[in-house]
Amino acid sequence: MKIFKSIYNYLITRYTKIQLLIILVIIVFAFFITDSNIFARFNYDAKIMELNGQIDYYREKTEEDKEKLKLLESDKDRIEQFARENYLMKKDNEDVFLVE
Repeated sequence: MKIFKSIYNYLITRYTKIQLLIILVIIVFAFFITDSNIFARFNYDAKIMELNGQIDYYREKTEEDKEKLKLLESDKDRIEQFARENYLMKKDNEDVFLVE
């Protein structure tokens, strides 16, 4: 409490009450009323963290997909397996049964 009193006494001796009021209004306006207030800043930081998490996820997914693509490009049997599993393709002499 003594610290606040000494700060208050210093400000009163240094500035007039009108100047202090103007400074206080500017601070309140800058931190709480404008579009870039402190609450919006916290929301922006949270959104940035969320988007960075998504970036990391998609980078990992891209690496996995690149590895799968390399495997598919290198082996004909893997291409056939991929086509059968994902596009339900078959050979001419085969029958395909779907079980759900």
